[in-house]
Amino acid sequence: MEDFAYCKVAVSPVRADHSDRSEQVTQLLFGEVVTIIDRHQQWLKIQSYSDNYEGWIDGKQVHFLRLKEVNRWYDGLSVETALTRQILAPWGKQWITRGAFVPYDNSGEFTIGKDQFEFLDDATGAPQSPVEMAVSYENAPYLWGGKSPFGIDCSALMQLSHRFFGINLPRDASQQVDMGMEIPFGEHQEGDLAFFKNSEGRIHHVGLLINEKEIIHASGFVRTDDFTSSGIVRRTASELSHSLFAIKRL
Repeated sequence: MEDFAYCKVAVSPVRADHSDRSEQVTQLLFGEVVTIIDRHQQWLKIQSYSDNYEGWIDGKQVHFLRLKEVNRWYDGLSVETALTRQILAPWGKQWITRGAFVPYDNSGEFTIGKDQFEFLDDATGAPQSPVEMAVSYENAPYLWGGKSPFGIDCSALMQLSHRFFGINLPRDASQQVDMGMEIPFGEHQEGDLAFFKNSEGRIHHVGLLINEKEIIHASGFVRTDDFTSSGIVRRTASELSHSLFAIKRL
C-alpha cells in the first residue's frame, strides 16, 4: 500500500484520534504531503512532511503518492498568498486558500502525482515580509488547530507567515520558542517573535512584532495589540492579556 499522500481538499482537519468527534489538533492545506503511519477503517494516521506533526485524517480527503511523485511535487514548491483561488481539478472546480502548497510558477497547469490541475484565476501580489503575510490574516477568527484565513491559531499564523519566505517553523508555540536567537526587551524590532507564558510558566502563545510597540497575534481573532515589557496589552480593554516569556529573532 502507498506510504504517502497529498491533501486534495482546501482544508482537511487533523484529529487526535480516528473519529469525527475527536479534537482537531491541526489542519492540512491543499497540496500538503503526508507520510502514512497507520490505518483504521477509512482513517489514516499521518505525519506531515512539512512539520512532522501527527494526527488522524479522513482518507477520502487525500490522494496517494509514490515517493518519486512526492519528490517531483516538492521540487520548486511555493505557498499560495491570495485569500482564495479557484482551480480546476480532475473532480471539478474547487477553491484553495492562502497557505496552500502550489508550484513556484503559480499559474497555468500543474500536476501532483497523476492528478492534473489548472489555475482558473491569476495570482495576486506577493507579500514582501512575514509581517505583511501575517497582517493579511487580520480579523481571521481564532480556531484551535486552524491553519486557514477562515480559522487559525497563534502558532499556525507564525508558521504560515514564515513558510512563504523559506523559514519552516514547527507547528506549536512550545516548539517554535526553541528556534532563533533570544533578544533582550529594548533591542527587539519588526519581525521578531514574542512568546508568552501562562500562570504555570508554560509557553502557550506567540505573536509577531510589527514594530517596537505593536504585535500581531491570534487571540479571539487575528489582531494588533500593544507590546510592552510585561507582555501584550489588549487595546480594547487596556489590560495585560499575555505575559511575556521571551523574544526570538530567526
